[in-house]
Amino acid sequence: MNFSVDDVRCHIMANPRVVEETPFGPEVLVYKILGKIFATLRFENEVGQMNLKCDPERALQLRDEHETILPGYHMNKKHWNTLILDGSLSSHLVGELIDLSYQLVLKGMPKKTREIL
Repeated sequence: MNFSVDDVRCHIMANPRVVEETPFGPEVLVYKILGKIFATLRFENEVGQMNLKCDPERALQLRDEHETILPGYHMNKKHWNTLILDGSLSSHLVGELIDLSYQLVLKGMPKKTREIL
């Protein structure tokens, strides 16, 4: 089963304290946790592109294993991947990577900030 746009948004927004913004225009949705970006989502010609944070070793592994996982577009390519949501990635993998990105950004915050959640 593949994620639809609504599925992706619902999965992202299910995390605590997530805010959806459009600072780059209406075509790019930006998802933040306590002011820090952990995901971006845009659709062009009905194909989604999502940027997600990833640990560097896993990012390289995923790029080697999947043609539709690329270095992060307009992001630090060491720490971010771009997923092309053309239906070739499983919904399980996409959900796992969304959750990983959220956790990595949260983990990078000061302990007092994390305790708000």
